[in-house]
Amino acid sequence: MSLEAALRGVLTNPAFLAVWAVLVCGSLSILVWDLRANNDHIAPLMQLVWGLTTLYSGPLGLGVYWGSGRKQISRDSLWRRGARSVAHCYSGCGMGEVVGVTVAAGVLALPSLYVMGGTFACAYLAGFALTVGPLMQEGVGLGEALTDALYSETPSITVMEVAAIGTDVWLAGEATIGEPLFWAALVFSLTVGFVVAYPVNVLLVRLGVKEGMADPRN
Repeated sequence: MSLEAALRGVLTNPAFLAVWAVLVCGSLSILVWDLRANNDHIAPLMQLVWGLTTLYSGPLGLGVYWGSGRKQISRDSLWRRGARSVAHCYSGCGMGEVVGVTVAAGVLALPSLYVMGGTFACAYLAGFALTVGPLMQEGVGLGEALTDALYSETPSITVMEVAAIGTDVWLAGEATIGEPLFWAALVFSLTVGFVVAYPVNVLLVRLGVKEGMADPRN
């Protein structure tokens, strides 16, 4: 059996889908409880970031929050800053990818090349906006915010979405919007993009291209 067939079998298995749904709901419940009980000082934007990250990737997203996004961490580090950075990118790009795939592949049933191009554009715009908007709220001018977002976010978004969209098309290129594989492959591809983009974000933070989001202990 090929890797593609094996993954499709797992992703369409009703038992797997049920367990995954329970894990995601449980992870979101723990996240919401901890944010309210122990970390309500975290900025609303980052609370949204952690919520979307956990929604997309369940226990993995919760684990990234637990290890890098809480004030209870023992110390901050390059690896934790990279984790917060990739989660920030992931939350916006994930929204764009879901919209792009749903519209281009699910509703319009476009050929794979158009699905990939349209989805990448949606993901890039969403990730870009999630950087530009907060910068402008902090008083940064539009031109400076656009320039900063362009050079700091483009490498991360590109790597993340090439991996995610490629995985989705590979697994569910022929699936329709009514099939479980369409949605399961989309969720799986999001997590693949997150994992692949993590080392890129660590490198960008190390080089000073990205800041890695604020230390949650402050």
